[in-house]
Amino acid sequence: MKLEGIRVIDLSRFLPGPWIGLTMADHGAEVIKIEMQEGEPTRRLGAQIKGFTAYFRNTQRGKKSVVLNLKDPEGLAIFLDLAREADVIIESFRPGVADRIGIGYEQIRAHAPGIVYCALSAFGQKGPLAQNPSHDAGAQAMTGILSLGQVDGREPCLPSLPVADVALGSAALSGILMALLRREKTGKGDFVDMAMTDAIMSWTPHILSTVIDKGQAPDLSVERLHGGAAFYNVYRTQDNKHIVLSGAEMNFVEILLNALGRPDLIEVCRKPWGPAQQPAREFLAATFATRTRDAWDEYLGTLGICYAPVLNMKEAWDLPVLRERGMIVRGEDGVENLGTPIHFRDEPGQPSCRMPEKGGDTDEILARLGRDAQTIARLREKKVI
Repeated sequence: MKLEGIRVIDLSRFLPGPWIGLTMADHGAEVIKIEMQEGEPTRRLGAQIKGFTAYFRNTQRGKKSVVLNLKDPEGLAIFLDLAREADVIIESFRPGVADRIGIGYEQIRAHAPGIVYCALSAFGQKGPLAQNPSHDAGAQAMTGILSLGQVDGREPCLPSLPVADVALGSAALSGILMALLRREKTGKGDFVDMAMTDAIMSWTPHILSTVIDKGQAPDLSVERLHGGAAFYNVYRTQDNKHIVLSGAEMNFVEILLNALGRPDLIEVCRKPWGPAQQPAREFLAATFATRTRDAWDEYLGTLGICYAPVLNMKEAWDLPVLRERGMIVRGEDGVENLGTPIHFRDEPGQPSCRMPEKGGDTDEILARLGRDAQTIARLREKKVI
């Protein structure tokens, strides 16, 4: 696999960092999850499914778990030994905390100059907001993303997905892999400073036109991706379900409006997004209300246009294509989990559904670092591990 031989120490919690470690483990890296005595918080978030929550299963599977008290000198010494043999460290402490503990980048680099050290935070390691605590919704609010749901004067609503977390994880994985690639030539590691706000702002080119051009917030009523375009919109069906038209290219417009007997509306859809396309939106809304979602799905599937039925999460989970592509995999315990979204023709990933018990790999890892059974027993009694 692509990352075979790479060792990762994962100090992070919740979603962004653990997702990075999970993805690297799926492609061959050894990922060691460092947990505090209370354990990873997602072990307790949600219902237990054969001993593990879905959140934990889908962010921590395939890793090894070591419980380590980093505030104890012997715990710190163990961590530094681990760092010497590692390639990557991922942490999500508030900026400055890792340095105070003794595991910051400069402290680790003194022992392991080739380390790629990725620090995840809400607002970055430096600056006036660096010490502000925040999770996903705060980053979405601060970057204007949360306001993008206020079409037709609606109140801002909590996001349906933690996209700032996911954007952070995706961007940080790219940064880590770039640093590893560069290390092949220089032998030197690097410090990767990743902020949620930076990551999610990089996803906004589609909505910045009026901000940059006119110095104004966008008028969402006329924006293409917020309902202003007739062919990029959600429509209610007869059974109170929905169909989404997801492509406003004119070839799709012409195919559907000709098929529905309204070629006169084609020119309407050439006009700018917003009020000018209202006649087409009204026609499509009335038309989609005449059949069920599944009937429209069957019909539209014959036309070759950009559309999709709006599925709930259970319907989506049951899609055969997700299993065919390995995006859903079944573990030995019979529970289905998310697989890997990265597919290689050569050396494909091999997602492991092994679930790490809290501290279940501590003895193995410490023995590898040269601690004998008597020392391990003493450290456990002292609650260092």
